[in-house]
Amino acid sequence: MITIWNEYRSERTPDNPAAELYPEGIHTVLSSAFAQARLDHRTAYLDQPEYGLPDPVLENTDVLFWWGYLAHDEIPDALVDRIQERVLGGMGLVLLHSSHHAKVFKRMLGTSGSLTYRVRGEKERLWVVNPGHPIAAGLGAFVELPQAEMYGEPFDIPQPDELVFVSWFEGGEVFRSGCCWQRGRGRIFYFRPGHEAFPIYHNAQVQQILINAARWATPAGPIEPPVTSRRDDALE
Repeated sequence: MITIWNEYRSERTPDNPAAELYPEGIHTVLSSAFAQARLDHRTAYLDQPEYGLPDPVLENTDVLFWWGYLAHDEIPDALVDRIQERVLGGMGLVLLHSSHHAKVFKRMLGTSGSLTYRVRGEKERLWVVNPGHPIAAGLGAFVELPQAEMYGEPFDIPQPDELVFVSWFEGGEVFRSGCCWQRGRGRIFYFRPGHEAFPIYHNAQVQQILINAARWATPAGPIEPPVTSRRDDALE
């Protein structure tokens, strides 16, 4: 089961372009794409009881998608603890756009997630630098987005285990926009495009990337948090 978690604040903020682009929330647009791909999923958002992720939901989640921007500090550390435990046990985690400053991003990767940015609706060319990676399946050499928020280097992250996408912006900056890591038994993917003021998630190629990411991050076996155990009998 995939859980698409969305902060769902920008889309309900008066005069925010997101209200027109995603009137029912970014999560509903992703839900429609996942439904067409026949992926088993649910949606959740911040203002639901228990922040949308009560124990029964999180314990039945194989891959967690996370979109946040305005309310990172509202997420309690106890919830971050639970998510971390699930990822270490094998749950996949896909972090979207401004989630580079989410508590769960910083917890799992151990860095600030800081970067440079500019919001001018610039063209972005998302280059596929690892065409053999499963997340890049079905794509050409690049994905071109007519309008996007610029994110630029330096990006304070640990060295990715695998780099799938690098962005170029018409202002000249470049950015590591598709990064993969392994933490414990769980797979993590950070995907940069997704500013709420632009129709990024309506783009069919972006949707294909996220569908691919959901499949890639799905655990191969049961999610079992690692534990320390005593072994008294030596094998040799």
